[in-house]
Amino acid sequence: MAKPQREDYCSFCLRPRSAVDMLVTGREANICNDCLEQGLAILREEKERFQKESLETDLTWLKPSAIKSYLDDYIIGQDEAKTTLAVAVYNHYKRVMAPAVAQEEAVELEKSNVMLVGETGTGKTLIARTIARMLDVPFCIADATVLTEAGYVGEDVESVLTRLLQAADYQVEKAERGIVFIDEIDKIARKGDNPSLTRDVSGEGVQQGLLKLLEGSVIGVPPQGGRKHPEQKLIQVDTRNILFICGGAFEGIEHRIASRLSRQSIGFSAEERANPQTQNLLQFITPQDVKSFGLIPELVGRIPVVTHLNPLNAEALKRILTEPKNALIKQYQRLLSIDHKQLTIEPDVLDLIVEKAMEYKLGARGLRSLCEAIMKDVMYHAPDSEEKEFVVSLEFAKAQLAKSSFGSAA
Repeated sequence: MAKPQREDYCSFCLRPRSAVDMLVTGREANICNDCLEQGLAILREEKERFQKESLETDLTWLKPSAIKSYLDDYIIGQDEAKTTLAVAVYNHYKRVMAPAVAQEEAVELEKSNVMLVGETGTGKTLIARTIARMLDVPFCIADATVLTEAGYVGEDVESVLTRLLQAADYQVEKAERGIVFIDEIDKIARKGDNPSLTRDVSGEGVQQGLLKLLEGSVIGVPPQGGRKHPEQKLIQVDTRNILFICGGAFEGIEHRIASRLSRQSIGFSAEERANPQTQNLLQFITPQDVKSFGLIPELVGRIPVVTHLNPLNAEALKRILTEPKNALIKQYQRLLSIDHKQLTIEPDVLDLIVEKAMEYKLGARGLRSLCEAIMKDVMYHAPDSEEKEFVVSLEFAKAQLAKSSFGSAA
């Protein structure tokens, strides 16, 4: 008589196959569907706890003073903007990682998006990129000038999040803690002070589309960018924990600030603001000025932190050439050192570069163009030369600029 076949059982709860819905069998152990689901839930909880603990540990090393100190290594001056942004970023990620509390004790923390106002070449993009590199979070730069209202030729506002997803290797959870820098935000200002009666598809229409992104909501994002269509599978991205930093030159806003200050120059502050033409007017900028420039009130309300970047003077430009960790002169010296060459640049050459940069009013971006024009022949001949040291003199620099487009422009 044949022996009855022994029934398999779960190695964890010891229930037989007949008592469970499913039993996954292995070579030496089995697990039922209930134990598998319980183990998966424990794994998810432990993973979330580990991620929170690791990020909270990181935040203990990223206090506002530490963030600003890191920025000081790469950005010259702009202390007001760096301090403001350091506080905003620290509070934002502290809010993201805030431990759960009882519902009756909960205080809802709202994020503070940031507006950077400053002339071209003053470091708006560099500040945002440096902070993202420090925090090791996904970061992308979006150009507001290419955005149009949905349904028109151009890019939808959702394409901003497509770039962030790409920067995060399409890991949605990682992207939802990233930083988005929207450049040229001033270029989508509406054309008049009154709401448009007709479609302003690349101005006020884009501002309306950005509202839901900035405030925080679940957005359907095309994974490869482009236009939305009904058959396309969209990725759902929650923007509540994405920090948006908007930057713009806002050319001409100084006149609005001066007009406002002249109307308010009665009282105790009158003496301080007696001659606004001689001051950097951007230091007095308020959300009211941004609104009067042409950004709709709803958008301004969703970017509560507004700060400015000072125009770069000759001293700041000279320091940018030599002091930061990514200083231009250090970069050229490093490039030549790879070829076992030494580069020396005379101090008078630095003064010439700064003088030309101030003349063309290109800010820090102009420094690289001038350096490239001066260093082109050196970088071309150095790899084949037997010389071990190259000295860039004032005469050589002037001759190189004269041969370049800068010489023809002069």
